[in-house]
Amino acid sequence: MIVTLIIVCEVGFWVLLAAGPALRYLAGLRRLGAAVLLLEPLLELVLLAVTAVDLKNGAEPDWKHGLAALYIGYTVAYGHYTVKWIDGHAAHRFAGAPPPPKPPRHGRARARHEGRLWLRTVLAAAVATALLQLAAWYVGDEGDTGSLTEWQFTALRVVGVHGVIALTYTIWPKKAPTPPADPGPGPTGPKRSSSVTER
Repeated sequence: MIVTLIIVCEVGFWVLLAAGPALRYLAGLRRLGAAVLLLEPLLELVLLAVTAVDLKNGAEPDWKHGLAALYIGYTVAYGHYTVKWIDGHAAHRFAGAPPPPKPPRHGRARARHEGRLWLRTVLAAAVATALLQLAAWYVGDEGDTGSLTEWQFTALRVVGVHGVIALTYTIWPKKAPTPPADPGPGPTGPKRSSSVTER
């Protein structure tokens, strides 16, 4: 049941993400479109509630509960960022708004951008780890909480791997391509036609 609900929440996330901008910019229902986008957090609340009820009813904590915690953590950290990105592109495509700024690609600016994304991953892992710890306390010493602990370490490993990737942009900043050199003005004198035979 938990796996099915995770799939439903994931599909619902993208359906709402498409429906919100469509209502705002295609149908002209800006308030309704905004309201649809605000429904996104309800999906995570439903998933959290069902996960807690599943444990309350005596289900053994396993990978499904850990996956639910990671999904909630990801949505908390990256959900607004994703909604803003989609909404900016929809406004540009359908409402004549200027194109949203692209993330920097080179130098220190790119390193700072990657660092901010890493902080979002830290937040996602923190939320997931906290939820998993609450689930472990809820189960208590009588149940097997090993799978929940394994998912906590998984969240920490994701933070570590992403941190190393983000750090590489600081240690080895990506350089902007060098513009081609200006060849300068060409010859100004008149050209002799090759068809004219010199005598």
